[in-house]
Amino acid sequence: MAFEDAIVIGGGPCGMQAAISLQEIGKNPLIIEKGNIVNAIYHYPTHQTFFSTSEKLEIGDVAFITENRKPVRLQALTYYREVAKRKELRVNTYEKVLSAVKREDGLFVVSTTKGQYETPYVVLATGYYDQPNMLNVPGEDLNKVFHYFKEGHPYHNQDVVVIGGKNSSVDAAMELAMAGARVTVIYRGSSYSSSIKPWILPEFEALVRHGKIKMEFNAHVREIKPESVVYEKDGERIEIKNDYVFAMIGYHPDFEFLKECGIYYDEESGRPIINEETMETNVEHLYIAGVIAAGRNANEIFIENGRFHGGKIARSIAQKEQEQS
Repeated sequence: MAFEDAIVIGGGPCGMQAAISLQEIGKNPLIIEKGNIVNAIYHYPTHQTFFSTSEKLEIGDVAFITENRKPVRLQALTYYREVAKRKELRVNTYEKVLSAVKREDGLFVVSTTKGQYETPYVVLATGYYDQPNMLNVPGEDLNKVFHYFKEGHPYHNQDVVVIGGKNSSVDAAMELAMAGARVTVIYRGSSYSSSIKPWILPEFEALVRHGKIKMEFNAHVREIKPESVVYEKDGERIEIKNDYVFAMIGYHPDFEFLKECGIYYDEESGRPIINEETMETNVEHLYIAGVIAAGRNANEIFIENGRFHGGKIARSIAQKEQEQS
Protein backbone atom coordinates (compact mmCIF):
# COMPACT_ATOMS: atom_id res chain seq x y z
CA MET A 1 0.00 0.00 0.00
CA ALA A 2 1.52 3.34 -1.08
CA PHE A 3 1.98 6.04 1.57
CA GLU A 4 1.19 9.66 0.67
CA ASP A 5 1.80 12.90 2.62
CA ALA A 6 -1.76 13.96 1.81
CA ILE A 7 -4.42 13.00 -0.69
CA VAL A 8 -6.76 15.41 -2.44
CA ILE A 9 -9.83 13.71 -3.88
CA GLY A 10 -10.93 15.71 -6.91
CA GLY A 11 -8.84 17.59 -9.46
CA GLY A 12 -10.98 20.68 -10.03
CA PRO A 13 -9.66 24.22 -9.45
CA CYS A 14 -10.35 24.07 -5.69
CA GLY A 15 -8.70 20.66 -5.36
CA MET A 16 -5.71 21.88 -7.36
CA GLN A 17 -5.39 24.96 -5.16
CA ALA A 18 -5.58 22.79 -2.04
CA ALA A 19 -2.70 20.69 -3.41
CA ILE A 20 -0.68 23.84 -4.22
CA SER A 21 -1.28 25.19 -0.70
CA LEU A 22 -0.11 21.87 0.74
CA GLN A 23 3.04 22.07 -1.39
CA GLU A 24 3.71 25.46 0.16
CA ILE A 25 3.93 23.91 3.67
CA GLY A 26 6.33 21.21 2.48
CA LYS A 27 3.87 18.44 1.59
CA ASN A 28 3.95 16.39 -1.59
CA PRO A 29 0.20 15.78 -2.07
CA LEU A 30 -1.37 13.38 -4.53
CA ILE A 31 -4.54 14.41 -6.38
CA ILE A 32 -6.79 11.52 -7.37
CA GLU A 33 -9.30 12.39 -10.10
CA LYS A 34 -11.82 10.10 -11.78
CA GLY A 35 -11.49 11.99 -15.07
CA ASN A 36 -8.75 14.43 -15.98
CA ILE A 37 -8.01 17.74 -14.28
CA VAL A 38 -10.94 20.19 -14.11
CA ASN A 39 -13.22 17.40 -15.35
CA ALA A 40 -16.39 19.37 -14.56
CA ILE A 41 -15.24 22.35 -16.64
CA TYR A 42 -14.49 19.97 -19.51
CA HIS A 43 -18.14 18.85 -19.36
CA TYR A 44 -19.48 22.41 -19.42
CA PRO A 45 -21.28 23.48 -22.61
CA THR A 46 -18.81 23.89 -25.48
CA HIS A 47 -19.35 27.65 -25.72
CA GLN A 48 -19.70 28.38 -21.99
CA THR A 49 -18.68 31.86 -20.79
CA PHE A 50 -17.81 32.12 -17.09
CA PHE A 51 -19.72 34.41 -14.78
CA SER A 52 -16.44 35.33 -13.03
CA THR A 53 -13.68 37.44 -14.51
CA SER A 54 -10.40 35.68 -15.27
CA GLU A 55 -8.46 37.05 -12.27
CA LYS A 56 -11.08 35.60 -9.91
CA LEU A 57 -10.47 32.13 -11.36
CA GLU A 58 -6.73 32.26 -10.76
CA ILE A 59 -5.04 29.68 -8.54
CA GLY A 60 -1.47 29.16 -7.40
CA ASP A 61 -0.52 32.81 -8.06
CA VAL A 62 -0.44 32.03 -11.79
CA ALA A 63 -1.90 34.91 -13.83
CA PHE A 64 -4.94 34.07 -15.98
CA ILE A 65 -4.85 36.62 -18.78
CA THR A 66 -7.56 36.73 -21.44
CA GLU A 67 -8.52 39.29 -24.08
CA ASN A 68 -12.08 39.34 -22.69
CA ARG A 69 -12.96 40.08 -19.07
CA LYS A 70 -14.89 36.83 -18.76
CA PRO A 71 -13.09 33.75 -20.08
CA VAL A 72 -14.69 30.92 -22.01
CA ARG A 73 -14.49 27.20 -21.33
CA LEU A 74 -11.57 26.52 -23.69
CA GLN A 75 -9.47 29.30 -22.16
CA ALA A 76 -10.11 27.91 -18.67
CA LEU A 77 -9.10 24.40 -19.71
CA THR A 78 -5.86 25.75 -21.19
CA TYR A 79 -5.15 27.82 -18.08
CA TYR A 80 -5.67 25.01 -15.57
CA ARG A 81 -3.55 22.60 -17.62
CA GLU A 82 -0.78 25.19 -17.54
CA VAL A 83 -1.11 25.58 -13.75
CA ALA A 84 -0.86 21.81 -13.26
CA LYS A 85 2.28 21.78 -15.40
CA ARG A 86 3.97 24.78 -13.77
CA LYS A 87 3.23 23.63 -10.24
CA GLU A 88 4.23 20.04 -11.10
CA LEU A 89 1.08 18.71 -9.50
CA ARG A 90 0.97 14.96 -9.03
CA VAL A 91 -2.37 13.83 -10.43
CA ASN A 92 -3.59 10.26 -10.81
CA THR A 93 -6.14 10.70 -13.59
CA TYR A 94 -8.96 8.35 -14.58
CA GLU A 95 -8.87 6.78 -11.12
CA LYS A 96 -12.09 6.80 -9.11
CA VAL A 97 -11.97 6.89 -5.31
CA LEU A 98 -14.26 4.25 -3.82
CA SER A 99 -13.78 4.95 -0.12
CA ALA A 100 -11.71 6.89 2.42
CA VAL A 101 -11.77 5.18 5.80
CA LYS A 102 -9.90 6.25 8.91
CA ARG A 103 -8.09 3.48 10.78
CA GLU A 104 -7.58 3.29 14.53
CA ASP A 105 -3.96 4.37 14.11
CA GLY A 106 -5.18 7.69 12.67
CA LEU A 107 -4.21 7.05 9.06
CA PHE A 108 -6.77 7.00 6.25
CA VAL A 109 -7.01 4.14 3.79
CA VAL A 110 -8.09 5.52 0.42
CA SER A 111 -9.31 2.78 -1.90
CA THR A 112 -9.66 3.42 -5.62
CA THR A 113 -10.35 1.54 -8.84
CA LYS A 114 -6.57 1.15 -9.23
CA GLY A 115 -5.29 0.45 -5.73
CA GLN A 116 -5.01 1.57 -2.12
CA TYR A 117 -3.17 4.38 -0.37
CA GLU A 118 -2.59 5.37 3.23
CA THR A 119 -2.26 8.97 4.32
CA PRO A 120 -2.60 11.13 7.44
CA TYR A 121 -4.62 13.83 5.64
CA VAL A 122 -7.48 13.75 3.15
CA VAL A 123 -9.01 16.74 1.36
CA LEU A 124 -12.39 16.08 -0.24
CA ALA A 125 -12.84 18.39 -3.25
CA THR A 126 -15.29 16.38 -5.34
CA GLY A 127 -17.69 19.20 -6.22
CA TYR A 128 -21.28 18.42 -7.11
CA TYR A 129 -21.50 18.32 -10.91
CA ASP A 130 -21.69 14.52 -11.09
CA GLN A 131 -24.94 14.23 -9.13
CA PRO A 132 -27.81 15.98 -10.94
CA ASN A 133 -31.00 16.77 -9.06
CA MET A 134 -33.86 14.60 -10.23
CA LEU A 135 -37.39 15.58 -11.24
CA ASN A 136 -38.94 12.42 -9.78
CA VAL A 137 -41.58 12.21 -12.50
CA PRO A 138 -42.55 9.30 -14.76
CA GLY A 139 -40.40 9.06 -17.88
CA GLU A 140 -37.36 10.82 -16.43
CA ASP A 141 -35.26 7.74 -17.24
CA LEU A 142 -36.03 7.89 -20.97
CA ASN A 143 -32.99 8.15 -23.27
CA LYS A 144 -34.18 11.52 -24.56
CA VAL A 145 -33.77 13.17 -21.14
CA PHE A 146 -30.45 14.84 -20.29
CA HIS A 147 -29.13 16.65 -17.22
CA TYR A 148 -26.17 18.18 -19.05
CA PHE A 149 -26.07 20.36 -22.15
CA LYS A 150 -23.12 20.40 -24.55
CA GLU A 151 -24.17 22.24 -27.73
CA GLY A 152 -27.22 23.00 -29.84
CA HIS A 153 -26.46 21.60 -33.30
CA PRO A 154 -27.81 18.03 -32.80
CA TYR A 155 -31.24 19.46 -31.93
CA HIS A 156 -31.80 21.53 -35.09
CA ASN A 157 -35.46 21.29 -36.17
CA GLN A 158 -36.37 19.31 -33.03
CA ASP A 159 -38.96 20.01 -30.32
CA VAL A 160 -36.96 20.57 -27.16
CA VAL A 161 -38.06 21.27 -23.58
CA VAL A 162 -35.65 22.92 -21.14
CA ILE A 163 -36.66 22.56 -17.49
CA GLY A 164 -35.44 25.23 -15.08
CA GLY A 165 -35.04 28.98 -15.08
CA LYS A 166 -31.49 29.82 -14.01
CA ASN A 167 -28.24 30.31 -15.89
CA SER A 168 -27.71 26.79 -17.20
CA SER A 169 -31.29 26.63 -18.49
CA VAL A 170 -31.19 30.07 -20.09
CA ASP A 171 -27.82 29.41 -21.76
CA ALA A 172 -29.03 26.06 -23.12
CA ALA A 173 -32.34 27.48 -24.36
CA MET A 174 -30.62 30.34 -26.20
CA GLU A 175 -28.10 28.10 -27.93
CA LEU A 176 -30.82 25.61 -28.86
CA ALA A 177 -32.96 28.39 -30.34
CA MET A 178 -30.01 29.74 -32.32
CA ALA A 179 -29.39 26.23 -33.67
CA GLY A 180 -32.95 26.10 -34.99
CA ALA A 181 -34.65 24.01 -32.30
CA ARG A 182 -38.24 24.73 -31.25
CA VAL A 183 -37.69 25.50 -27.57
CA THR A 184 -40.09 25.58 -24.62
CA VAL A 185 -38.69 26.53 -21.21
CA ILE A 186 -40.70 25.20 -18.26
CA TYR A 187 -39.94 26.94 -14.97
CA ARG A 188 -41.72 26.65 -11.64
CA GLY A 189 -40.81 30.23 -10.67
CA SER A 190 -43.15 33.16 -11.30
CA SER A 191 -40.51 35.40 -12.92
CA TYR A 192 -36.93 35.35 -14.13
CA SER A 193 -34.38 34.29 -11.54
CA SER A 194 -32.24 37.07 -10.07
CA SER A 195 -29.19 34.82 -10.56
CA ILE A 196 -29.34 35.01 -14.38
CA LYS A 197 -26.26 36.73 -15.81
CA PRO A 198 -27.31 40.38 -16.30
CA TRP A 199 -25.74 40.63 -19.75
CA ILE A 200 -27.67 37.54 -20.93
CA LEU A 201 -31.21 38.30 -19.71
CA PRO A 202 -32.08 41.07 -22.24
CA GLU A 203 -31.10 38.81 -25.14
CA PHE A 204 -33.11 35.93 -23.71
CA GLU A 205 -36.18 38.13 -23.16
CA ALA A 206 -35.91 39.33 -26.75
CA LEU A 207 -35.97 35.73 -28.01
CA VAL A 208 -39.10 35.10 -25.91
CA ARG A 209 -40.80 38.27 -27.19
CA HIS A 210 -40.11 37.34 -30.80
CA GLY A 211 -41.43 33.80 -30.35
CA LYS A 212 -38.08 32.09 -30.75
CA ILE A 213 -38.44 30.60 -27.25
CA LYS A 214 -41.69 29.82 -25.44
CA MET A 215 -41.36 30.66 -21.74
CA GLU A 216 -43.75 29.00 -19.28
CA PHE A 217 -43.64 30.38 -15.71
CA ASN A 218 -45.43 28.76 -12.74
CA ALA A 219 -45.25 25.47 -14.61
CA HIS A 220 -44.42 21.99 -13.30
CA VAL A 221 -43.49 18.96 -15.40
CA ARG A 222 -45.71 16.00 -14.49
CA GLU A 223 -44.68 13.33 -17.01
CA ILE A 224 -42.23 12.78 -19.84
CA LYS A 225 -43.45 10.51 -22.63
CA PRO A 226 -41.55 9.16 -25.67
CA GLU A 227 -43.08 11.80 -27.96
CA SER A 228 -44.42 14.46 -25.59
CA VAL A 229 -44.08 16.26 -22.28
CA VAL A 230 -46.95 16.83 -19.84
CA TYR A 231 -46.85 19.83 -17.52
CA GLU A 232 -49.26 21.68 -15.27
CA LYS A 233 -49.76 25.44 -15.25
CA ASP A 234 -52.41 27.38 -13.32
CA GLY A 235 -54.28 24.14 -12.64
CA GLU A 236 -54.36 23.20 -16.34
CA ARG A 237 -52.71 20.04 -17.62
CA ILE A 238 -50.88 20.68 -20.92
CA GLU A 239 -49.27 18.14 -23.23
CA ILE A 240 -46.86 19.26 -25.95
CA LYS A 241 -44.98 17.44 -28.70
CA ASN A 242 -41.41 16.72 -27.71
CA ASP A 243 -38.23 15.08 -28.99
CA TYR A 244 -35.68 15.94 -26.26
CA VAL A 245 -35.66 17.21 -22.68
CA PHE A 246 -32.88 19.04 -20.81
CA ALA A 247 -33.58 18.97 -17.06
CA MET A 248 -31.28 21.77 -15.93
CA ILE A 249 -32.41 21.89 -12.31
CA GLY A 250 -29.09 21.79 -10.53
CA TYR A 251 -26.75 19.33 -8.87
CA HIS A 252 -25.78 18.22 -5.37
CA PRO A 253 -22.82 16.67 -3.51
CA ASP A 254 -22.44 12.90 -3.22
CA PHE A 255 -24.11 12.58 0.18
CA GLU A 256 -23.62 8.81 0.27
CA PHE A 257 -19.86 9.24 -0.01
CA LEU A 258 -19.86 11.87 2.75
CA LYS A 259 -21.79 9.49 4.97
CA GLU A 260 -19.43 6.60 4.22
CA CYS A 261 -16.49 8.82 5.19
CA GLY A 262 -18.17 9.49 8.53
CA ILE A 263 -18.82 13.17 7.76
CA TYR A 264 -21.84 14.70 9.47
CA TYR A 265 -24.02 17.00 7.40
CA ASP A 266 -27.29 18.84 7.78
CA GLU A 267 -30.04 16.74 6.19
CA GLU A 268 -32.09 19.73 5.08
CA SER A 269 -29.37 21.93 3.54
CA GLY A 270 -26.92 19.14 2.72
CA ARG A 271 -24.20 21.32 4.22
CA PRO A 272 -21.33 19.32 5.80
CA ILE A 273 -20.58 20.19 9.42
CA ILE A 274 -17.17 21.84 9.26
CA ASN A 275 -14.97 24.30 11.08
CA GLU A 276 -15.28 27.37 8.83
CA GLU A 277 -11.81 28.60 9.83
CA THR A 278 -10.01 25.38 8.91
CA MET A 279 -12.44 23.48 6.61
CA GLU A 280 -11.95 20.42 8.84
CA THR A 281 -14.93 18.08 9.23
CA ASN A 282 -15.99 16.20 12.35
CA VAL A 283 -13.51 13.50 11.25
CA GLU A 284 -10.13 14.79 12.39
CA HIS A 285 -7.67 15.42 9.50
CA LEU A 286 -10.44 15.06 6.91
CA TYR A 287 -11.06 18.38 5.17
CA ILE A 288 -13.46 19.75 2.55
CA ALA A 289 -12.63 22.22 -0.22
CA GLY A 290 -14.81 23.90 -2.81
CA VAL A 291 -18.50 23.92 -3.61
CA ILE A 292 -19.21 20.70 -1.69
CA ALA A 293 -19.02 22.83 1.49
CA ALA A 294 -22.23 24.60 0.44
CA GLY A 295 -24.35 21.44 0.36
CA ARG A 296 -27.36 21.85 -1.90
CA ASN A 297 -26.86 25.61 -2.26
CA ALA A 298 -24.44 25.52 -5.18
CA ASN A 299 -24.92 29.27 -5.75
CA GLU A 300 -23.04 30.06 -2.55
CA ILE A 301 -19.55 28.78 -3.36
CA PHE A 302 -17.80 29.10 -6.71
CA ILE A 303 -14.21 28.81 -7.89
CA GLU A 304 -13.66 32.45 -6.96
CA ASN A 305 -14.27 31.89 -3.23
CA GLY A 306 -13.74 28.11 -2.98
CA ARG A 307 -10.13 28.56 -4.11
CA PHE A 308 -9.33 30.10 -0.71
CA HIS A 309 -10.22 26.91 1.15
CA GLY A 310 -6.84 25.36 0.33
CA GLY A 311 -4.98 28.03 2.28
CA LYS A 312 -7.16 27.46 5.34
CA ILE A 313 -6.53 23.71 5.14
CA ALA A 314 -2.77 24.08 4.77
CA ARG A 315 -2.57 26.50 7.71
CA SER A 316 -4.57 24.08 9.86
CA ILE A 317 -2.30 21.14 9.02
CA ALA A 318 0.86 23.21 9.56
CA GLN A 319 -0.43 24.35 12.96
CA LYS A 320 -1.33 20.81 14.01
CA GLU A 321 2.12 19.54 13.11
CA GLN A 322 3.80 22.45 14.86
CA GLU A 323 1.87 21.70 18.03
CA GLN A 324 2.85 18.02 17.83
CA SER A 325 6.58 18.75 17.39
